Amino acid sequence: LPPALTAGALASVRHLKAHPELRAAHQERAAALKSRLTEAGIPVMPSESHIVPVFVGDPVHTKMISDLLLEEHGVYVQPINYPTVPKGTERLRFTPSPNHDDAMMDDLVRAMDKLWTRCNVARMPLAA
Repeated sequence: LPPALTAGALASVRHLKAHPELRAAHQERAAALKSRLTEAGIPVMPSESHIVPVFVGDPVHTKMISDLLLEEHGVYVQPINYPTVPKGTERLRFTPSPNHDDAMMDDLVRAMDKLWTRCNVARMPLAA
């Protein structure tokens, strides 16, 4: 890595080590989004990180929901399709941050709920 990138990465690690409340806030926001989506019947996949993977299971619906979230709701979410994941395990990859407040998350969940119904995607709990 170039020295400037290494220095930046080192400064970031030092900052996060000195401020554990930032990591805790990040984890809290991810947990809040997982909870809200689960309550709406949206299948959240197990994850211990700040990433919130939402199971779709179909590449066409995964791309469609990702596109519609951006076009109609101004929300970008990464669609994860084969070959990144095995066929039949396609998902959306949300990465909430401490800057995403409750109102933003509620708006996202309402949008997901509508799109899930519109695209006729299965609502099912996933085994942990």
